[in-house]
Amino acid sequence: MLLYTKFAPPKVPKRRSRAGCTFCKEKKKKCDEKRPKCARCAEKDLQCTYEAVKPRQRRKKEPLQSGVAQDHGEVQEPDLDHYPWRETTADEISETDCLSPIDTKFSDMSPMNFPATVESVLSPVDTSSTVYNYSVTDDSDQIRDVVRKNSSISVVSQARSLQPDLAMIAPCPVGSPTLEFVLPTFSEFSERPNRRALVDHFCNVLSHLIVFREESGNPFQQLVLPLSHRSSPIMNAIYALASAHLEYRGVETPEKSLYFHNRAIQGLTRLIEQEGKVDKIELLAAIMLLVYYEVLVQRGRTNIVDGHLKGALTIMSSSQEESTPASLFLERAFRFYDVITALSLGSAPLSTAPAAGCLIPFPPLDAPTASPLSNVDTLLGMATTLWPIMHRLSNLLSLKKDIERATQENQTSKSAVLRMEFETTSQAIETALTQWEPCLPPNIIVQNGVLRSINGDEIPEQQRLQSILHNALAYRHSAFVYLYRTIYGYPARREVVQKHAHTALIHCVGTVSHRGPMGALLWPLFVAACEAISAEDRTLSQRAFVGINQRQGMTNIGQAWNIVQEVWKRLDSMCNDSPEAQDTDLWRKVSADMGVNIVFG
Repeated sequence: MLLYTKFAPPKVPKRRSRAGCTFCKEKKKKCDEKRPKCARCAEKDLQCTYEAVKPRQRRKKEPLQSGVAQDHGEVQEPDLDHYPWRETTADEISETDCLSPIDTKFSDMSPMNFPATVESVLSPVDTSSTVYNYSVTDDSDQIRDVVRKNSSISVVSQARSLQPDLAMIAPCPVGSPTLEFVLPTFSEFSERPNRRALVDHFCNVLSHLIVFREESGNPFQQLVLPLSHRSSPIMNAIYALASAHLEYRGVETPEKSLYFHNRAIQGLTRLIEQEGKVDKIELLAAIMLLVYYEVLVQRGRTNIVDGHLKGALTIMSSSQEESTPASLFLERAFRFYDVITALSLGSAPLSTAPAAGCLIPFPPLDAPTASPLSNVDTLLGMATTLWPIMHRLSNLLSLKKDIERATQENQTSKSAVLRMEFETTSQAIETALTQWEPCLPPNIIVQNGVLRSINGDEIPEQQRLQSILHNALAYRHSAFVYLYRTIYGYPARREVVQKHAHTALIHCVGTVSHRGPMGALLWPLFVAACEAISAEDRTLSQRAFVGINQRQGMTNIGQAWNIVQEVWKRLDSMCNDSPEAQDTDLWRKVSADMGVNIVFG
């Protein structure tokens, strides 16, 4: 009889050598895998050769409904996060716990509640709630820092959208030259099927919704996605952005966008604390993705976008590094949002105005020189040369407020100087808008509003080019509306205001009907729609809002439409000569009453 029990130590599992040399494998001996010769081959003076390691096979799991999560290889995600805090689950997070005070309870499936008699420009979208029960296989949430260079399967920029109308967003399937993957698709990012589905949604839906051209690849896949392999803040920001878009479209996921957003903010904070040791491009990419997230989901009067832009512009101004395609692309994105945010919030832009002619179209990587989309910027379309004018226009309202403040404080000399600057600048902007013409591709002209080839040949990508042209012209005419109404204070019924508002709405509908890029259409559409008085113009506004919402599916579109409808309701209840009807800031008052700030990006 034993007087005590002694537990045997656990057996150390044997690890078979999978990458051993040919000789050791034939002899079934353990190989130390040293290069160029292992110890056994060196001892016996034999030639030591190594074969390629074959991936282990795993049992297949049920594929995701998004079609991206079939497991064919074993991929482990090493924990790259050495910070000693407890990971919070998605269910434990409340909105007050996050660094960003944003309400992300997406209760409304669609911002549009139009009567059934309204004929939509695009086919209707099924906005019924769809539940995708993705299984969670592990607790690690970090990204594998591996890029498979020799894989035969590349990321295909192909629309596998969860919503039928979003299937049109990829004009042609183009493989990214930067990253290549092995099956299961996007397994390099995560072993969790639901997170691979988010990467799939970002690559095959979202990245196409916010660019004008991608004939040689999508810039977000070429320049931003590779950065996520070594940066968890960028990866979490991608997860947050994709998850928020799916939530708004009625797709339920086990991990909410608010959770990923909180993780991205925490990671960004740690990056900033590293000061000189951090990669500036990594910082800018994370901030840029968070700007897109805030614009997508913002609900309430917050200025988080403005704060992100200030941080990004500070980083860009202090950076002495040589420009790269990624840095140029990110700088262009921040310049776009700097101007749009200033026009949306009535504040001054944070960056200095670019000189005329200094902005040239930014193409995707390896774009062919003879592309029909040459002269089309990736983010600005055909409005590249218009953007310096838009930048100066966005500064006028802040200058106007400075004049009013100086007048109230009886600062006569300061008021006179500011007024002279205001009049000179506004007149120069009006002249520049009158003379401006869109950047057309070579050998292409506009005849009666339609793009024509000088040689009479058929124009490749004509539908897309026509839509991009309408987008640029909508910006021009809405800029006139903004100048006359917000800056000059003209009444809404003044002929010049109504003329440009009507023309802008026609171009907005043209952008939608040609089914081209609509990522930058919201600002010109909103500005013109707020001044729509006639039934015809309001019908045009409604058609354009239906089309852009079905295509983009973002929260700020629904908020903008709600504000426009309330502006119309108040205008219809007022006398034409009443002070309220002549208020140039009526839509801002409506926005304040509804408790929201919208960035029309």
